Amino acid sequence: MSHLSETGYLRLPEVLKIIPVCKTVWWEGIKAGKYPAGVKLSARCTAWRAEDIQALIERM
Repeated sequence: MSHLSETGYLRLPEVLKIIPVCKTVWWEGIKAGKYPAGVKLSARCTAWRAEDIQALIERM
C-alpha cells in the first residue's frame, strides 16, 4: 500500500485506491455508517480526512 499522510484530505479517487470498492458501494457504506462521511470543501467537492481513512484501515 502506498504511504498515507497523517493529515490532510483525500479525494474520492485516492480513497478508492486505498479501499478497493466501487463508488456506489462507497457511498452506500457512508449512508450505512460503515465508512466515514466526507467533508464538503465546496458545492461540488468532497474530500475525506486522512485521519478518518487511516482509522478505517486500522478497523478493517
